[in-house]
Amino acid sequence: MSFPLDPAIASRLKRTSDGLVCAVVQQYDTHEVLMVAWMSDEALARTLATREGTYWSRSRNELWIKGATSGHVQKVVEVRLDCDGDTVLVLVDQSGAACHTGDRTCFDADVLLPGEA
Repeated sequence: MSFPLDPAIASRLKRTSDGLVCAVVQQYDTHEVLMVAWMSDEALARTLATREGTYWSRSRNELWIKGATSGHVQKVVEVRLDCDGDTVLVLVDQSGAACHTGDRTCFDADVLLPGEA
């Protein structure tokens, strides 16, 4: 099934040369940044239509629905477009790990500059 992106949304996007837009994925209630992924127009359209986090895998060159194999699904609560149109913020209710390594977030492995205690 094809999911066309609303032309009004599509016209606002600034895509990379390979037709993708950056997606920052955040837990909707805690605002914890979970991951960064890429979206094609179809991935964004599917996400908006199904409320399932759907992204474009640059390594596999295909769409993937977060949690389709792991069970760690993302129920999309809200999607926001940034002021430049080159990034979307995807607010989700994450079930289980967001990172492919099994961690809750892709950003808890290395702290380069410690925050204040």
